[in-house]
Amino acid sequence: RLCILKGIYPHEPKNKKKVSGGDTAFRTYYYIKDIKYLAHEPIINKFREHKVFIRKLKRALNRNENDVASKLDENKPVYTLDHIVKERYPSFIDALRDLDDAISMIFLFSSMPQTNKIQGAVIAKCRKLSAEFMHYVIQGRALRKVFLSIKGIYYQAEIQGQNITWIIPYKFSGQVPYDVDFRVMLTFLEFYVTLLGFVNFQLYYSINLKYPPQPVRRIPVSNATGNYCMNDELDDEMLVALNQDITKIESAESETPEIDEFPDDMDDEGSNQLKEEMEKQNKFLKLFEGLKFFLSREIPQEPLVFVIRCFGGQVSWDYMNSLGALYDETDENITHQIVDRPSQKHQFLSRYYIQPQWVFDCINTRTLLSENDYLAGTVLPPHLSPFVIEEEGDYIPPERKQLLKQAGDLEKDGENRAESVLSYEEREVKKRSITDVAESDSPKSKKVVPVIKSGKPTSHIEDVKDSSGRTKEEKKLAIMAMSKKKRRLYERIMHSRKQKRAQVKKLENRRKQHEIKQNLANEQ
Repeated sequence: RLCILKGIYPHEPKNKKKVSGGDTAFRTYYYIKDIKYLAHEPIINKFREHKVFIRKLKRALNRNENDVASKLDENKPVYTLDHIVKERYPSFIDALRDLDDAISMIFLFSSMPQTNKIQGAVIAKCRKLSAEFMHYVIQGRALRKVFLSIKGIYYQAEIQGQNITWIIPYKFSGQVPYDVDFRVMLTFLEFYVTLLGFVNFQLYYSINLKYPPQPVRRIPVSNATGNYCMNDELDDEMLVALNQDITKIESAESETPEIDEFPDDMDDEGSNQLKEEMEKQNKFLKLFEGLKFFLSREIPQEPLVFVIRCFGGQVSWDYMNSLGALYDETDENITHQIVDRPSQKHQFLSRYYIQPQWVFDCINTRTLLSENDYLAGTVLPPHLSPFVIEEEGDYIPPERKQLLKQAGDLEKDGENRAESVLSYEEREVKKRSITDVAESDSPKSKKVVPVIKSGKPTSHIEDVKDSSGRTKEEKKLAIMAMSKKKRRLYERIMHSRKQKRAQVKKLENRRKQHEIKQNLANEQ
């Protein structure tokens, strides 16, 4: 437990038989210096006091000494992990870089049911911290990518220059697995809860928000909020709804970064390019501004509310489902109603009835796509992952090319790839000092046709050269001049490229067969 909190992990020895003395039993090994380092940790005394407290409490309960047990419970030893967080993360950027696992773990426990191993207070604490972090992402417009996978929903946010990626599981009623050691997971969770509390505090004050967050109460559709929860739980429920703004610090003034403008004689291509990128980024962060969404009751509420509000859109739902609804379905200003049923009883001609995938695809393509491909009851296009970056020689699905073309980035992407033909070949080869030979063996290297110049007849024709300017004989000599180690490395690189080309051809053939079958089915 102390090793987990201090960030000390086990190591596998090089010679396991020598360390274990020939014993084949499974053991976990640590470095001696790490264990000696733990001996000076002050929290270890608190662990010993807690162990003694548990022993005394059990003895009092077995003897039916309720008064003694209640006094022991009141004087229970308490410890904090604040000093460990400061020790492991000297700067705030270090904490942000290690935040991926912490957020994923906290979101996981926030959606788990209460059991004899997982207490309800732990779940409520995780739920509150996760809602606070999502509110910061909404207010700071920090969301960049979203992907719906089988495991859950992947999100990526950019916070102070650091990309933070986490996963949120779907809200299904699943059973808690019995083969998982929850004692280890709860130890990790104990540290992550303390870490995220510090991070949320710093993030809120960086954008002039009060912490703990206080929702700005806007007038709901129905005043019957007392039927949903108790009055003391109303603030927490409104915070989890993600549809309320957070109270800002009145004395502080929001500082928006602005680009310095210089005279025309001092402008260069770099400053113009930076200004264009900033304009594109600002346009992307206001992707849903001016749009008004309404969620039907069959739609998962939390992910869509979070995503839509991150990009400036307004969203509401039926007030009978949960708290936080701001307007009703009959509002005439609604532009998009998100549904997941093929047909609707009552339809308004002034709005689009679209499926939820339209929202996520618009974010990944950084533009508003056509609603005709996502109307209710239509077959949806493939949902492609924004985390996959195709390199030269990789298989690119036709849908990916079409999305790039719709976003207007196909030409720029082609220019960048044309410039990176050599960079792809140099990426793995330059590090191993055999760049020239690997480039000459590229499958896209074009051979120059031998040309016989007019004039006096010659006894020979110029040797055929490839794109690198080497002849075939020169390439063979360069390979022969390599050492045995580099030659084997070169052969492995060429073999991996052949396998990659074969895999691309295989996927292209599968796609052709799928399109043929689909066309035949449509004709029938």
